[in-house]
Amino acid sequence: MLPLISEESRENVLKEVFQDVNSWRKEMIHVVKEKNPEINAAIIEAAEKTGLDPKSIALGAYMTYKMMEEAENTENAFLDDIIS
Repeated sequence: MLPLISEESRENVLKEVFQDVNSWRKEMIHVVKEKNPEINAAIIEAAEKTGLDPKSIALGAYMTYKMMEEAENTENAFLDDIIS
């Protein structure tokens, strides 16, 4: 099951992204490529094979990835607190 993305997680990620969109997107290419190369390959393929703006597609996908990752970390921390 996918983690629930809270408003706080969304705001945190957007704040981080909008500090420097191009640098953040380029950094995420390497982060996702290392953590999950198949997701990165799918993002790049979608960006290359559509008539849409590739940088926008990649940015949206990487933002979603980052929000899900942050939501999962928050959820895991909450569960750890319950167990402890």
